[in-house]
Amino acid sequence: MASEQVSLCSTVPGLVQQQQRVCNAHPAVIRAVSDGARRGIEECQNQFRHDRWNCTVEGVRIFNPVKCNAIKTFLFVAGSRETAFIYAITSAGATHAVTQACSAGNLTDCSCDASRQGQSTAEGWKWGGCSDNVRYGMMFARQFVDAPERAERKRSLRTLMNLHNNNVGRLAIERQMELKCRCHGVSGSCELKTCWNKLPSFEQVGRFLKMKYDSSIQVSPKAKRRLRRRGKVKRKVPVQKEDLVHIHRSPNFCVEDPKRGILGTSGRRCNRTTSGPQACNLLCCGRGYNTQVIRKLERCQCKFHWCCYVKCKTCETMEEIYTCK
Repeated sequence: MASEQVSLCSTVPGLVQQQQRVCNAHPAVIRAVSDGARRGIEECQNQFRHDRWNCTVEGVRIFNPVKCNAIKTFLFVAGSRETAFIYAITSAGATHAVTQACSAGNLTDCSCDASRQGQSTAEGWKWGGCSDNVRYGMMFARQFVDAPERAERKRSLRTLMNLHNNNVGRLAIERQMELKCRCHGVSGSCELKTCWNKLPSFEQVGRFLKMKYDSSIQVSPKAKRRLRRRGKVKRKVPVQKEDLVHIHRSPNFCVEDPKRGILGTSGRRCNRTTSGPQACNLLCCGRGYNTQVIRKLERCQCKFHWCCYVKCKTCETMEEIYTCK
């Protein structure tokens, strides 16, 4: 089985030498990394489901430098806020999935983190149970996910951007770890309390990174060795470790552009009454929207009859839906 997994590593296209080495040494962990990448994309699509850019990533290969020849997607060409989010959320996904697999006992390379078990704290409680091993998850994700950028002899601004945003994703997991506690004592008196660290839900991580996306910092294209804010006034304010960074401004994503992998918003369903990103005036980019009335059949007027069944009527309702022109 191990030989099959190692040979599988050699069939994955586009891996750099360091990724090949890591894959051959830890083939089972790579499966968790792959699950994490998929988890990251799914959460990206969840967070942006109402936005003009709804996390369209067709043709994008995650964690390796190979680009789809059929389409040069916007995400690869531009160092935009969207690019920054993709790198962060997939790096976070890899960290989350590897950490989860460790704690579940699915990997022989690691286990849950019992390093502080039994230690007392100043607050009067003890570390107990087995914490999720986020340190291993971050370490492994760094080794594999960062490898394509670290393989470059001369680091470009885009390389610095990618490495920074990868780390933002990993830190998002670490910063969102939750302290869980259990009370011990007579009648739940909590005379003794044991606590451990638990992974956050990945949706929680997605919301955290979405906030970072909204406040992403544009960096100077002239920066070479370290990232600096764009603009002379802001340049002296350092970029923080947890800030997402981008180089170029994003397009408005309103109009379809197949060459850049932008689908546009025509045909997208919008909301006529909300003021959020799904609002018709925002999502449709001022082009207007089409109104369609659809007939829906639903169960209604349900009553419980003794004994023991529920009887419902079928009601017809008409619903208006709105789609962008």
